[in-house]
Amino acid sequence: MGDRRIHMKFGGNAAASVDAYLEYKRIVGDDDGGVLFTPEQYEEYKKKVLPMRQKNRLFVSWTNSTGMDCKLVGPQTPCFCTHRYQQHNSDFEKIPDKGPILLSCKIKGCGCKSYHYVPLHGSTPIRCGCKHFSDEHSTSVPHKCKKDKCKCDSFKSSYTCGCGESYSTHTMIVETKEQRQARGHPVGLDVPYQAMGGLTGFSSLMDGYMRLDPSGIGAPPEEYLDQPITSSDHPFLRANVQSIKAHKLKQRALEGGPQGSAADQDDADLAEMMSAMKKPGESDMDYYERRYQERLKAEKTRARAAKPLPAPNKFHVAKRTNPTGKGK
Repeated sequence: MGDRRIHMKFGGNAAASVDAYLEYKRIVGDDDGGVLFTPEQYEEYKKKVLPMRQKNRLFVSWTNSTGMDCKLVGPQTPCFCTHRYQQHNSDFEKIPDKGPILLSCKIKGCGCKSYHYVPLHGSTPIRCGCKHFSDEHSTSVPHKCKKDKCKCDSFKSSYTCGCGESYSTHTMIVETKEQRQARGHPVGLDVPYQAMGGLTGFSSLMDGYMRLDPSGIGAPPEEYLDQPITSSDHPFLRANVQSIKAHKLKQRALEGGPQGSAADQDDADLAEMMSAMKKPGESDMDYYERRYQERLKAEKTRARAAKPLPAPNKFHVAKRTNPTGKGK
């Protein structure tokens, strides 16, 4: 067993070399044909494509009828043709002025004329109404079935997205930075990497109905999460208002918090909301210190309310009932 051991030693710059290679692959992708560029070729490549990507980046998303980006396409997101978005043409020296922007596949022999996202069940493609998988259909629109004796002339799936809408109500959107901003959607920061599509942050990897933060660049503030539910919120939240309120009342009862009428509960909620807001000119440290002191005070109040009163002292009761001292 000892003879099988292999001792590998790496220099101090090994981690930096790995980081440099990953940076290289994010920028170049498969454009080197599988043979690494020389340093001179790499610099020449960056001089050509980096300004182009920052100026003409395309944002690709699979969107439902309400405009929600249910899937933001990234470099490794698969297409209907089974190839990744990174394997499609996404760099343009000049974006076409008319018509839809077609992102054709770069793989030799693939007939895919433009990228089209298709959902997956885990790692399995979704099925068409003809019972065959999406990869058993033609790569060109309208995606006819390739199976013998199958009369399916187009891909039609009964798949339902997490947003609640069917596959047929979703559309592929390929748009410029200006077009996306006009729709009121985030564009993130300019990056030099290849085929970033609609990715603007880590939360962009999640499905649209799960992203609380539309910008995709960080978690929403606590004030946003704690704000009251209104008619403009998601139907799921509006349908569960009573359940959420009942949960809060139960939690308050378990913690020994204030009980009473619904008006009293609303007043308590309003007081908490007002206290959770920053005061004008209040620094972060002052805000957190104030909230900490309020929490300590509330805990002491609950502990004092839960503590039983001490039994009366007989001696003190006797002194109060006979203050003159007579009759001892």
